[in-house]
Amino acid sequence: MHEAPPTPSPASPTAPAEPLSHGLKQRHLTMLGLGGVIGAGLFVGSGAGIAVAGPAIVVSYLIAGALAMLVMRMLGEMSAAMPASGSFSVHAERALGRWAGFSVGWLYWFLLVVVLAVEATAAAQIAHGWVPGVEPWSWVLLFMVVFTVANLTAVKNFGEFEFWFASLKVGAIVVFLVLGGLAVFGLLPDTDPVGMTNLTGQGGFLPNGWSGVVSGVLTVVFAFGGLEVVTIAAAETDDPARAVGRAVRNAVVRILFFYVGSMLVIVTVLPWTAQQAGLSPYVKVLDAIGVPSAGQIMNIVVFVALLSALNANLYGSSRMIFSLAERGEAPRGLLKVSGGGPGGSTGQVGGVPRRAVLASVAFGFVSVLLNLLWPDTVFLYMLNSVGAVLLFVWALIAASQLRLRARLEQEAPDALALRMWWFPYLTWVTLAGLLGVLLLMLTDDAARPQVLWSAGATALVLLVAVAREWRESRARRDPSALTDR
Repeated sequence: MHEAPPTPSPASPTAPAEPLSHGLKQRHLTMLGLGGVIGAGLFVGSGAGIAVAGPAIVVSYLIAGALAMLVMRMLGEMSAAMPASGSFSVHAERALGRWAGFSVGWLYWFLLVVVLAVEATAAAQIAHGWVPGVEPWSWVLLFMVVFTVANLTAVKNFGEFEFWFASLKVGAIVVFLVLGGLAVFGLLPDTDPVGMTNLTGQGGFLPNGWSGVVSGVLTVVFAFGGLEVVTIAAAETDDPARAVGRAVRNAVVRILFFYVGSMLVIVTVLPWTAQQAGLSPYVKVLDAIGVPSAGQIMNIVVFVALLSALNANLYGSSRMIFSLAERGEAPRGLLKVSGGGPGGSTGQVGGVPRRAVLASVAFGFVSVLLNLLWPDTVFLYMLNSVGAVLLFVWALIAASQLRLRARLEQEAPDALALRMWWFPYLTWVTLAGLLGVLLLMLTDDAARPQVLWSAGATALVLLVAVAREWRESRARRDPSALTDR
């Protein structure tokens, strides 16, 4: 097996420079961190969590958010010390070996391009509702073309798209929190103070007991997926180590505030029994406090959230497969970048891995087609096969941090600008928490297929990784082994 690349020395705390643009600014990264994780899972999917946990959904979000925050702190520590476009895939390779970097990189790429299809299709359905004369597939094509073009040009275009998308989402939540808070205290026209009635009535704060809280965690934990793209994007800023540190510090606490604050407002303003899975609890609250056209306003916000996620996933998938190619884990032809290729111009206009973008969007188009033609069969199996991959990725991030932190403290302590809290105890707690979530998913009839299919996909990728390393190890021992075949 190949040895993991050496940890950077104190004199050179970062990974070797990559032929990518440095067109992203700190404001792009900050808003990507804030808005990248705020999507349809919060605005619509949170209704399912409230339906099973009641007011205790606040606790469910605290638990899931704390888990995500710990993972991001670990990832931020490694990315600040060793920025790379492949982020946690590169860290896994350095910490655990090539098999780990290969596996987590390809699994994450597959996750992004499959979820991309869900986002494109959902956004197309909303647009079709506004303009019934245009078929949904036409909207999907339009979205894919627009964001492909945006990602093929300067990286700052991606940053600007995400900056304004995220600004709208963050602004919408801030307005919601203000209006909801005023409604709780009866400060809006035609409203009376709500008090604690809805938190303690209808079965109390824990209407379904702690099992409801656990079910709520299983429902909402995946809504925090997407934060990882911040550390991928940091490699394309002028000062990656500083940028990722600031973005991670700002994002995790504020996102917890947005998520937990929103849920607290929702279950305080209205009885939890008024919420339904599949319907936005935000719309119900806005309707209840008299905001006109609340449904359409939230439709616009969800639409923007879906397009934002589509854009971020296309960016993240292209950089991940580019990083895999750079390390010899994907076809080397994907290393071609605009501005003259590797070693060429890396200014804001150049330095875009266009072949990697096209490879990612090509599979994205295939995923969309499968979603449109066979949503309940072929695509459902694909979706299930990535359903729990995020948890596997987070677990490998934690395992990598355990190895790299000890190595960095010995070889490059000055590179640890951002440190994981209470290392290694909280890292082990995080790993135990992720294992606990996976075991609980296995006991849940709805979630079990996702774990089993995702485990199968992971096992397949691991098998390929081990086979590749065995083949290369054999070739090193006997160079004629490959040529004789």
